[in-house]
Order: sequence, then structure tokens, then C-alpha cells
Amino acid sequence: MDGMADGGGTDRSDVAGGAGGAARGSGGGIYRGQEAVFVDGRWRPAAGDGTIDVVDPATEQVIGRVPAGTALDVDTAVRAARTALPGWAATPPAERAAVLAAARDLLAARREEIAATVSAELGAPPAFATAVHADLPTAVMASYAELAAAHPFEERVGNSRVLQEPVGVVGAITPWNYPLHQIVAKVAPALAAGCTVVLKPAEDTPLVAQLFADILAAAGLPAGVFNLVTGLGPVAGQALAEHPGVDLVSFTGSTAVGRQIGATAGAAVKRVALELGGKSANVILPGADLARAVNVGLANVFANSGQTCSAWTRMLVDAARYDEAVAIAAAATAKYVPGDRLGPVVNARQRDRVRGYIRRGQEEGARIVAGGPDAPEGMETGYYVRPTVFADVRPDMAIAQEEIFGPVVVMIRYEDEEDALRIANGTVYGLAGAVWGADEESAVAFARRMDTGQVDINGGRFNPLAPFGGYKQSGVGRELGAHGLAEYLQTKSLQF
Repeated sequence: MDGMADGGGTDRSDVAGGAGGAARGSGGGIYRGQEAVFVDGRWRPAAGDGTIDVVDPATEQVIGRVPAGTALDVDTAVRAARTALPGWAATPPAERAAVLAAARDLLAARREEIAATVSAELGAPPAFATAVHADLPTAVMASYAELAAAHPFEERVGNSRVLQEPVGVVGAITPWNYPLHQIVAKVAPALAAGCTVVLKPAEDTPLVAQLFADILAAAGLPAGVFNLVTGLGPVAGQALAEHPGVDLVSFTGSTAVGRQIGATAGAAVKRVALELGGKSANVILPGADLARAVNVGLANVFANSGQTCSAWTRMLVDAARYDEAVAIAAAATAKYVPGDRLGPVVNARQRDRVRGYIRRGQEEGARIVAGGPDAPEGMETGYYVRPTVFADVRPDMAIAQEEIFGPVVVMIRYEDEEDALRIANGTVYGLAGAVWGADEESAVAFARRMDTGQVDINGGRFNPLAPFGGYKQSGVGRELGAHGLAEYLQTKSLQF
């Protein structure tokens, strides 16, 4: 296998079922992957013979196979990154920027292939796969090409010269829900800073990660600067997090695993960046445009089949308009048809987990006004979940406190703004949120009091240059833009 998309026979238009059906992946074949690891600038056999099947969650069919890398593979990759570090760190920022700009252009050129690949291994509908899973990482790569060229890596402070230098070898461990975006959000700033990288992508979505390795090689990145080891989290991921040759571990995933990685890094006095879970509040203040706030709120959660850490999964509505909001949500949810506008969740385990939370919500006394725990009608194949809306939810219920990571919205009634603030801040998470108000001033005043890292005001658009990250148990550090670049730099001062 040469790792390139097969020009014939790989079009997904003949695949029946969800995530776009006949339209799925049209216009470009999926990247079939390599049964190899990418270390020191080339594809090479893994140390062991274990493999991981890549499964299309819409069809439940195997579409690829990658190595189950071992601790030995990780060690080889880290050694390659360590060897390449002095040369890449000494490369002028303008030259690093040129490589990132070439990668940006290649990402844009392979847009359809990226979208088709993510659609196949994650189940994302084609339009969403193109607009978000392909175009967003391209925009992020473009932003770091510009930052690498423009960032002031030196400054004068009194009689000192303060230098910003690369932190060293980065171990990046990424999730499956936004597989390429999360990779680029770590690798691009690390490379811009002058760091070298070992990436362990999620085992459910490794194909687009391998495609990305090919793109970086074609962009002219020197051997060893970027390395890729596919494998299971408890094996390859743990080996990477624990490796003494890694200077910084950047992890996106569950809070439970992030806690373990943080403890491991702390014991080694090693830098760590953690982007973890969320249970974000969508606060609709009195006087806000109710229909728009509810409809946009549902779209926010149901995008990517609810598999978004920053999704506004708790919708807070004042008591006077609560029943009206519930009626709007119930009617609007009917537009999200599984297999068409709503893709499957990533695997059978995730499907069963989400359905289990829906049943738990029923047991706790919440009222289902749309969806439910049963399989969508006529969807015997594929890991589909019915988009579900709960009403009469108390803030202390499990479905209002725990991250479900599926297409589930809970609607909570509040009495006044202080009550709304107490509910919004009343979880262990603090990743994102939204506020809708009759005017921007009142919405911003409320948002300032929320314990969360990012808040959208009256439908504000996602900004890939703004810092992304959370308060409390939602993580440590920030990604994207100049704040994301800073995570991969360390400071040195020279006195004169």
C-alpha cells in the first residue's frame, strides 16, 4: 500500500446508509492508510504484529487497518524527535513558516480526500466533514504559518533580552471527535515554536492522521521533526505520556484520562496541556430571541452527532418562557434525521453509553420530548442514536452534570438571573457556553460572571485565532492563536 488515495474504486457514493447516504464522500476517495508507523521521515514496519481495524460507523464495515504500535515504537519515535530537535529549533522562524504554508496549501488541495476520509472513519455527514473537519484545520494551519513568521521570539525588558525558545519534544495524544483539527491544533503551533513531535492519534480515526503525515513530508518537513505512532491508548498513549524523552504532553480527551496524564507529568516535573471535558450551558436570558436561541442551540449540540467537548448541552430558559422553548425544541429536533442530517456516533461502545444516559435520564424523572433510547427506526446497521431532548431536568441530575458526548440536550428552568448563573456554574466543568440577551451589553455582563473559558454571545461565530480551553476540570492551558503557540515555548532571559 502506498498510502495515497486510490483514484478508482474508493468513491463513497456507492455506500448506502447514514451520514449522507448516496452523497457520502462524493468527489474524492478515502485515504486507505498504511500498515506502518511514520518515524524519522519514512513509513516503516511497527515493532509488533498487532493491528487495529478501522470501522465505518455508518456501515459497521472495516475500511482500513493500521498498526497497534508498542512502547518500542514510541521509544524509536521519541529518539528520532530528540535527534531532530536541535536542527529544527535552530531553523529560522521564516523557514518554519514556509513549511507550514506549504502544508496549508496541501491540506487545501486534498480537501475532498480529507473530508471523505473523516466521513468514512468518523461518520460525519459530507457537508459537515468538508466545512469543519477539512476546512477548519486548514485555517488553523494557515494561522500558524503567519504566526511563525510574525511572532516576536525575542524582546528587550530593561537590561535583559528575553528569549522564547521551543519547549522540546512534544508528545501529542489526540481524540477521534475532530480528528484532523485536534491534530493540527497541537502539531502546527509545536512546529511553529521549533518543537519536534510524536503523535499518537485516536485508534478510531487514524487514517486522516496518516494522511496528515504524508502532507507534512510533502511540505518539506525534515525527517524526525514529526513522527506518528498509531496504537491503543493504554499501550502507545501511556508509553508516550510516560516517556522521559518527552518534554511536554499535550492531550485532548476525557477528564479521567487527563487526570492520569497530569499525575504522570507532575511526578516527572514535565509540562502538560490538557483539553478535557465539558458540560456547557446555553443561557437564554429574558428578552432574547427565543426561537433563534433554541434552534441555534440544538444545531450546536447535534453537529458532529453531539461528539463535541464544548457543545452547549444544557439549555437554561427562564420560567416564563420555558414551556414555549420546550415546544420549539421538540419541533425543531424532528429536522435532525439519523442517517441524513445526523450521522452515527463513532463506535458501538459510544452508542451504548449515550443510550444508557438517555435511559438514566428517564429513571431520574426527566421527560423526553424528542428522541429516546431506542434505535432510530429503520437503522438496524450503524451506530446511530436518536437526537434527544429532555425537559423538566433538575440541575443535580446525572444528565445535567455528566458529559454524555452524544446528541442529547437537557432543558433546565431557572427563576431569575442569579438562579441561572448558579446553575450555569454548578458543574465541575468550565469549557464553553453561550449567552443570549435582548442586547449585547446584558449578555456580556452575564458571560463575565460565568466560570468558563469561552462564551459565544448571541450566536457569535467560532474564532480559530481566539484561545480555546477551560476552567476547573475542563483542562489546563489553551489552544489556537498566539495563546496556543505560547504553550510550546519556554522563556530564557539574558542580562546585560
